[in-house]
Amino acid sequence: MKAAIDTYLNSVKALCPQVTSAELDFLMSGLTVSNLKPKHFYMHANTVQKEIGFVFSGLLRTFYIDHEGSQISVNFLRENRYVTHYPAFITQTPSKYYFQCIEPTIVVNLPYKHIQECYNRFPNLERYGRLVAEEALKVLHRRVESFLFDNAETRYLDFIKENPNLFNRVSLSYLSSYLGIERQSLTRIRKKLAHHSF
Repeated sequence: MKAAIDTYLNSVKALCPQVTSAELDFLMSGLTVSNLKPKHFYMHANTVQKEIGFVFSGLLRTFYIDHEGSQISVNFLRENRYVTHYPAFITQTPSKYYFQCIEPTIVVNLPYKHIQECYNRFPNLERYGRLVAEEALKVLHRRVESFLFDNAETRYLDFIKENPNLFNRVSLSYLSSYLGIERQSLTRIRKKLAHHSF
């Protein structure tokens, strides 16, 4: 699984170019790699996440179960994304979400205790952690504001624009749940846009 770890370390360097080889070596010393099958749960709701996952290959869905027992999708985690409910992870409190593989997935795992040790020892790795947190916050705000200010069609178009290679990998049911609309409404939107594209 060297390729998975190398890809993760390269992502660290890309986000935080100041990081040194010694710091990366220390970071690497605590990493593990998981090879997961479709439908496997990386994490269940109401559990404390002990490791952040970095997706090397594959796809996961984040969802919760509402009061009526329906699964509501809140995120799709593709390559080079982090598998985490970040606020719950940093406070080490139970997450409200399930993380389930849609495809065969390879994940690099970063244990909470090891990350904290990295932060304590190396300012550059602490900076990297802050940058990851900032990215997570931006994603969360975009999602919240899309429901406050955008209609369903705009949310759908933004999803396609931001995830051009993800569209055919996610079922209509999952996607309509994520966009907060009925499946029939999503089908109508798609037909309308397909008609306008000719």
